[in-house]
Amino acid sequence: MKRIQRRTFLKSTLAAATGVVVAPTIIPSSALGLNGAVAPSERIVLGGIGIGGRGRDDLRAMLPEKDVVFVATCDPQKSRREIVKKLVDEHYGNTDCKVYPDLREFLAERTDIDAVLSATGDRWHALAAIWAMRAGKDIYSEKPSSMTIAEGRAVLETAKRYGRVYQTGTQRLSEANHVYAIEMARLGKLGPIHTAYAHIAPWDAAAMRHDWLPGQPEPPKDETSWDHWLGPCPWRPYNPEYTRGGWRGHYDFHTSCIGEWGAHTFAQAQAGLGMLHTCPVRYEYVDNISGDGMVTKFANGQKLILSRGDKHWHGSCGERFDGPEGWIGAADGYLKTEASSPKLLADFNKVVHEYQERTQRAMSHTRNFLDCVKSRQLPVANAEVMHRSMSTVHAANICMWLKRDLTYDPVKEEFVNDVEANRLRSRAMREPFII
Repeated sequence: MKRIQRRTFLKSTLAAATGVVVAPTIIPSSALGLNGAVAPSERIVLGGIGIGGRGRDDLRAMLPEKDVVFVATCDPQKSRREIVKKLVDEHYGNTDCKVYPDLREFLAERTDIDAVLSATGDRWHALAAIWAMRAGKDIYSEKPSSMTIAEGRAVLETAKRYGRVYQTGTQRLSEANHVYAIEMARLGKLGPIHTAYAHIAPWDAAAMRHDWLPGQPEPPKDETSWDHWLGPCPWRPYNPEYTRGGWRGHYDFHTSCIGEWGAHTFAQAQAGLGMLHTCPVRYEYVDNISGDGMVTKFANGQKLILSRGDKHWHGSCGERFDGPEGWIGAADGYLKTEASSPKLLADFNKVVHEYQERTQRAMSHTRNFLDCVKSRQLPVANAEVMHRSMSTVHAANICMWLKRDLTYDPVKEEFVNDVEANRLRSRAMREPFII
């Protein structure tokens, strides 16, 4: 080898150094947060779990947010994975969205993800949330967010232990018409509220099926991983109707007509009663298929009555509050909150504005979640709100299943002197899909 002379070495090094200094460095304005862009350090990296029809509505609300970048989705069904990928790739104009069939692989591999949107079927909501929070992710979970009282408690304890932001998809807590009705009740504008009404779904029944649909040959695992689709539920033979929404009405998969809408409306009613930190202590059985007219009572004597049909509203997913000065309520499809007197509607803008000032919450459920991912504050539908309102759902269901009145202790989270009811506070989970 020829030896390199010191003078030659210094000349080449200087030339290289000079070239580095002189060469222009172009940094995109988006990387600096200029021209309305959000700097990468301020962006929320988002992923998805089990995003179907309802989940895609949530995703469409999140994608336009400038501080969100959606990078990956997970689902045991290939068709659903590909629909989400296509939606995301078209939004960003690239092909970067990654897909995963296995939730464990997804959570283990994607350490870059800050938060996840979960919109699985009911059976997976609690477990997916718990696994995600243990993996260091904040989570927006569609409802009903637990299948049992025990699952709801486990979600709440996981959020506390791991310091994660949790929002359940009770979006009417972030809609002006509902917020106004809730605030008017909470602030005593109707006098002391003695009764609230909460809407339950007008289809299906409180009692659910325990049989299986006829077994059919399983599809290739890459098309649908049946084992992962079932998740924590007891195994049963594959039938494509389950994966097309036919799981509703089956005990292993659903929370009945009470949970279908009550997962929304019980939180709405309990918010106006000031009872988001607890749930009713008394559940009075009604002899019908749905629980329509069931009276539940809180420890202070306030009533929450389950209502089916249009007795108290003309829309869906409604809540109503009755006090000595009149009534007020809201439901989907209302142009504005409705009340017994026009006077009760006069302060709409003022009350909604003061609510936003006091809470610093956006009137958008998904935006409230994203803001809390950054601020680490509690969202409007946080884990305790979910657990307490879903405990009301589960206790009402158990009352209907056992066909007798029940007394519940919200502190101990157990039914009083009722072994059979207490056994229904939890369900077995199929390994390895366990909490």
